[in-house]
Amino acid sequence: MADDTLSTTGIAQHGGARLPSVDIDSFNIELKDDEGFIGDRASKGAFRKIFDRWRKPLRKSGEDPFGDEPSDEISKKKLDEMLVGDDTEASAVVHSAIEEFAQELAYVTRRFLKTKAWAGTERIVVGGGFRESRLGELAIARTEIILTSEDIEIDMVPIRFHPDDAGLIGTLHLAPSWIFEAHDSILAVDIGGTNIRCGVVETRWKKAPDLSKAEVWKSELWRHADDEPTREGAVKRLVKMLKDLIGAAEAEGLKLAPFIGISCPGVINADGSIAKGAQNLPGNWESSKFNLPASLVEAIPEIGGHDTAIVMHNDGVAQGLAEVPFMQDVAHWGVLTIGTGLGNARFTNRKKDNGKDEKKVKDGDESEKSEKKAKKTKEKAKENAKA
Repeated sequence: MADDTLSTTGIAQHGGARLPSVDIDSFNIELKDDEGFIGDRASKGAFRKIFDRWRKPLRKSGEDPFGDEPSDEISKKKLDEMLVGDDTEASAVVHSAIEEFAQELAYVTRRFLKTKAWAGTERIVVGGGFRESRLGELAIARTEIILTSEDIEIDMVPIRFHPDDAGLIGTLHLAPSWIFEAHDSILAVDIGGTNIRCGVVETRWKKAPDLSKAEVWKSELWRHADDEPTREGAVKRLVKMLKDLIGAAEAEGLKLAPFIGISCPGVINADGSIAKGAQNLPGNWESSKFNLPASLVEAIPEIGGHDTAIVMHNDGVAQGLAEVPFMQDVAHWGVLTIGTGLGNARFTNRKKDNGKDEKKVKDGDESEKSEKKAKKTKEKAKENAKA
């Protein structure tokens, strides 16, 4: 199956470390401490546990401003409203939870920065569903302040695109640039432990060749966790979503590329299989007999009369890739995605080296080598002439 997969998708390697704009130094690192995986200390669930712990003293006194509603069922919108509302006690509880979570996120960030792969990181983009709230933004800002107070110079910034869109837009950077010259959109898939989202992403390449103005034209969401489908059922539903989007794009007159970019949890092998990390997906996605890209190529062999090409990468990587256009003022940067777990990836920009294009630098080095070689040749010729 591996050979068939590569022959049908051969634009780029699945889960590759070298992409058109960046080198991926690491992704999906699973660091541990005495309490287990450190990512669990800065997940969406971790914040809810912290928040619930701050509510307990008020519950005992019968003065919990949030009433009987379970902590994990209180919406982010309601928590944001409590932050600025008239109920000072409720506001204090949320602020206390934010502070404790920021301490945890700072601890996790320090651990990542100490690894070899993350050494020299200048900026960290924070994505995931948690970022999509005022409390998330405050936690990110507070984390940066904590690290700065410890003389750790690192920028912590919220991801620019809406978290729901970032994973789709990021897959644009899995495609070679020549695709954008003849097409104005691609199909993108963002697979998560709770939802599967598919979309048509407009490149807007003519307005911004760096893809900074890309946007999701249309998307569909399926909350598969509610339906608990089999793996085959999930793939069948995904294929239907993609075919519906292809039809909508064609009806709109979009020039859809024969390319599907996929964002998926876990460690992605070069042949499109998943080595580990897909335990929250419906069914066994880590089976050696299952290959999502191959399944999709079989179901959708052509788009617009051309053979379908597919590239799949880790979901944390894909979210980070959406930020590539905005990270050109630094050389090394990373992404942390706060959701069901803590996704992570670290990048090095390929096309810039001290402000110069990589190819130009390489050409300059070659020119310098040629000049030195020519100089040595002349000196040798002079010595021979004297002799």
